[in-house]
Amino acid sequence: MTTALLRTAEELHARARTGRRAVVMTMGALHEGHATLVRAARGIAGPDGEVVVTVFVNPLQFGQGEDLDRYPRTLDADLKLAEQSGADVVFAPSVEEVYPGGEPQVRVSAGPMGTRLEGAARPGHFDGMLTVVAKLLHLTRPDVALYGQKDAQQLALIRRMVRDLNFGVEIVGVPTVREEDGLALSSRNRYLSPAERRTALALSAALFAGRDRHAAEEALRARAREVPSSRARAEALSALGESRAAADAHAVATAVGGPAAIRAAARQVLDEAARLDPPLTLDYLALVDPDDFTDIGDDFTGEAVLAVAARVGSTRLIDNIPLTFGTFGAAS
Repeated sequence: MTTALLRTAEELHARARTGRRAVVMTMGALHEGHATLVRAARGIAGPDGEVVVTVFVNPLQFGQGEDLDRYPRTLDADLKLAEQSGADVVFAPSVEEVYPGGEPQVRVSAGPMGTRLEGAARPGHFDGMLTVVAKLLHLTRPDVALYGQKDAQQLALIRRMVRDLNFGVEIVGVPTVREEDGLALSSRNRYLSPAERRTALALSAALFAGRDRHAAEEALRARAREVPSSRARAEALSALGESRAAADAHAVATAVGGPAAIRAAARQVLDEAARLDPPLTLDYLALVDPDDFTDIGDDFTGEAVLAVAARVGSTRLIDNIPLTFGTFGAAS
């Protein structure tokens, strides 16, 4: 299969469609994480459907002093990877094609969620992101669009926009792809020197430390639920030497822990990385509800996101993992 390179929406709309169209939106500099998205899109579209990969470096997403000019542009390599991964089309429009009248006067607002975490660090970024996603959804007219979970806040905002503004498209999140050492795949990883990369591993290490603490707490709570409910049962278990173990589990499970302990476990790793050479400079560490990206409380149940952003040298990196609360042992 040869992947077509199209530059205009008119060319894309002229293609005959027989099945579902699945779209993967990128800013180029494709890597294995993007390839995973394309392969997932191929699976959803099926043999009769169509997979479209967009390649567009959106100027509205870059704030003052950010790396718009520095951002890698590797269209030939992107086309090759997209083809190998199963894409039918690479849609690589010009800025003039996406914004024919110049920067749009009317834009999509990310609302309160867009001012938190990444939004606080990069003012206006999510308004620009949602505006171009809305434009590209209209230009590509997909049935389904796939996005990586590494950009968790972006994914949450796209889902909210599609729901709140009644876009007729299904949004699918695809799990983060990591390198063997745990570092989340990112186009910005290429900026890291070997020493900076070693420091950058603290991001994923911190998330894994938080995940492990969470798993331990959930297991202890599950054990605490097995504490005998009657005196007769307690006496029976005591004969087997289990009542002390049950009591210990209950004491630990009801001690200070929860979200604060998970953040503390992750923060310890990040604090140690801040003393490395080169050091890690933390932007934020947060444990949030993915519906609105506000901090979760001690009584939270359901899916949450443990997220981190930091700088190593001149490179800013983000990462996150999902955690499940209240199911006694289930952690993503």
